[in-house]
Amino acid sequence: MNAQEVISSPSRNTRTAATDANHFILTFENNRFASELFGQFDQHLKLLEQRLQIDARARGNSVSISGDLVATNQARRALDFLYARLQSGGTVEISDVEGAIRMAVAADDQLSLPTMERKAKLTMAQISTRKKTIAARTPTQDAYMRALERSELVFGVGPAGTGKTYLAVAHAAQLLERGLVDRIVLSRPAVEAGERLGFLPGDMKEKVDPYLRPLYDALYDMIPGDKVERAITAGVIEIAPLAFMRGRTLSNAAVILDEAQNTTSMQMKMFLTRLGENARMIVTGDPSQVDLPRGVTSGLVEALQILKGVEGVSVVRFKDVDVVRHPLVGRIVKAYDAQYAVHEESEKTDR
Repeated sequence: MNAQEVISSPSRNTRTAATDANHFILTFENNRFASELFGQFDQHLKLLEQRLQIDARARGNSVSISGDLVATNQARRALDFLYARLQSGGTVEISDVEGAIRMAVAADDQLSLPTMERKAKLTMAQISTRKKTIAARTPTQDAYMRALERSELVFGVGPAGTGKTYLAVAHAAQLLERGLVDRIVLSRPAVEAGERLGFLPGDMKEKVDPYLRPLYDALYDMIPGDKVERAITAGVIEIAPLAFMRGRTLSNAAVILDEAQNTTSMQMKMFLTRLGENARMIVTGDPSQVDLPRGVTSGLVEALQILKGVEGVSVVRFKDVDVVRHPLVGRIVKAYDAQYAVHEESEKTDR
């Protein structure tokens, strides 16, 4: 264990007979790491208190934790994981604390097999590049990252803010750095989200860049900016408009199709059949945000139905609880999904 447990005294909570209370003190050996772990003005501990409904009080390089037995053990696992992250040279931001809490809670929600003991420590899938290491922040992200490792074709579908595109680019950058692929190919349908942008000046790259900006942002997070520019110039990172992919075979490449809900059936089939030898393909999109003309079938929605159960294809579905942006984004997605469900039910009734 990374932290020394000084006190552990479980007792019965007098307010709720069915709930155990727990109190213990964790002491961390490295004072600097402990300070980073607790956060500026103990903001990380305050987040633990808020999310898990516990009491966490820091004193020097120790923290006293008390509250519900399950919640305090979740806090212990989260802190232990984050401290290990600091020991391995990583950093701990508020978003990392959020992720550790989610994973700690999820570990308790999952039923263990009868022959297995519940793990005392968190294990999260990670993606590492020279510039950054990313750990899963939700169970679905964990499943997605593991699917990216084992499958040649992965669909990541769900609402905005769940990290599906960001993690796809991070995985592609990792494959490139490890020499497992020779290049990264980024593609996205040039469909406007309910707007008419009109004529865009410049060459092909300049015309397509605005649509691929989210992919660029993720690339610059994973790879130093000067290397990204050199890689683009050398063709190691390629911007390939979806409309220009026909007739190609993509071998030894990590290929990403973003905003795939805006592909037509023919475009999706054309894209998927570009998969060549030693290639990895990642398709991301949100079926609830289709910007195609009314009556046009989304290639993503159709592909998810047609390829269900096909060997070598993994589908990971994100939900509103997986949103890792501002907490309000998750509540917005949930509210919209509820409203859409009401409309769909009303349409069925009218029929």
